[in-house]
Amino acid sequence: MLCIKLCKEESTDLSLRRGGVEILTGCGAAASLRHLLVSYQSSVNTACRLGALCSFCQGNQQSWDGDTGPLSCHMLKLYIFIGLMCLARSEGDKRCATFTKLSFSKAVIGTGLDVRLLLYTGRDRTCAQIVNSTAFGDLSVTKKTTFVIHGFRPTGSAPRWMEDLVQALLSVEDMNVVVVDWNRGAATVIYNQASSKTRKVAMILKEFIDELLAKGASLSNIYMIGVSLGAHISGFVGEMYAGQLGRITGLDPAGPLFNEKPPEDRLDPSDAQFVDVIHSDMDALGYKQPLGNIDFYPNGGLDQPGCPKTIFGGMQYFKCDHQRSVYLYLASLREDCAVVAYPCDSYRDYRNGKCISCGMAHTEPCPLVGYYADRWEAYLREKDLSATKAFFDTAEREPFCMYHYFVDVIPWNKNVRRGSITIKLSDKDGNTTESRIDHEPATFQKYQQVSLLARFHRDLSEVAAVSLLFSTGSVVGPRYKLRVIRMKLRPLTHPDR
Repeated sequence: MLCIKLCKEESTDLSLRRGGVEILTGCGAAASLRHLLVSYQSSVNTACRLGALCSFCQGNQQSWDGDTGPLSCHMLKLYIFIGLMCLARSEGDKRCATFTKLSFSKAVIGTGLDVRLLLYTGRDRTCAQIVNSTAFGDLSVTKKTTFVIHGFRPTGSAPRWMEDLVQALLSVEDMNVVVVDWNRGAATVIYNQASSKTRKVAMILKEFIDELLAKGASLSNIYMIGVSLGAHISGFVGEMYAGQLGRITGLDPAGPLFNEKPPEDRLDPSDAQFVDVIHSDMDALGYKQPLGNIDFYPNGGLDQPGCPKTIFGGMQYFKCDHQRSVYLYLASLREDCAVVAYPCDSYRDYRNGKCISCGMAHTEPCPLVGYYADRWEAYLREKDLSATKAFFDTAEREPFCMYHYFVDVIPWNKNVRRGSITIKLSDKDGNTTESRIDHEPATFQKYQQVSLLARFHRDLSEVAAVSLLFSTGSVVGPRYKLRVIRMKLRPLTHPDR
């Protein structure tokens, strides 16, 4: 704001405002003096000040600031002009804080730890402020504060998903989003060096949160989203507050150097009031065992559809499965569809249709994957469940949703048939979608009902026709037919249909 203050008389007090410029005239000095103060204070604390003292009262001119030269009206205009130039310059110099970007050569050399906290709020979703334990910027302690903590950065680049995640979080709730930028520390080609800094990052975050609490924030309003190593950093912070943080979400918590570690050396369910975890790369970069109150396993927690299967896929071969957890979480913040999971003891039991009670009988709610997973917290407390594993399948690309149906088949073949089936659905407009159930051969005996879980990429609101194709999987053998007395389709994703 540009403020021009002109002291003419002690009784004068006039305020004029136009746009972002405010001109105030008043008098705080003797009636015989005229005081001119031109100042500018920008929203990023860049200040420019200019002052002059002169007398035009009763026709007498006095010197300016004790000098011998008189201050004319031309000089007055000059000072106002300089003040306006200061306004323009300060606005032009306004800078938004950005995530630290380092070159690959920096990652090869390695960097010392430097943690920067970038605050985003609904007031300015695209421009971050640097905050710390002494400067909080626009952070409101009465709102939820969500920390987003990245993991190992072997190339030194910024995470591609970070900006999308920040914007998506702010779009669903009015909150403070604090990006924990520890790229100087995480950027190294030596994984051990990055993992060794995780506790130091946690200590820095605790210092900041302590100040938030002193300002009136609540631990229940603290939410941490940790990716890879960031998940364990979140756990270390939660442990220092005796598990009183509101929530921690672990997105494929890092496995190397953390697998088989005791709870105090990794993320665990006691680190927050509610801990939810998505495992998407258990056989490589992710953690193998359950870590939360509820652990989600997309596609069994191993190879993710759409990710390269060979090294010829380049860098995506190494990181696609690991990062899929982040993109699944992102999808949950968008309105395309809700990704539903099914509590189960194993992925095999889920695929065989043994774990769909939450979708069929409404005896329990089906947990949602991602941001809204905390809706499951009340059910966990009600049933006194210490830990739950939940499985689901996804499509190859966003929004990743699959639409589940239970298929009941009663055959009447004289001889036993063993093989896989493909279910095809059609609606009255000619739209089709199909599901191949071939994870393991199904056995069909005469008059014995077989129930199978079918997963479709497309949601047809009104199914007009259902067809079934049976295959033994044999190339050279005879082509057996499967004769069906009855086939029933039961929707799980939309059970009310």
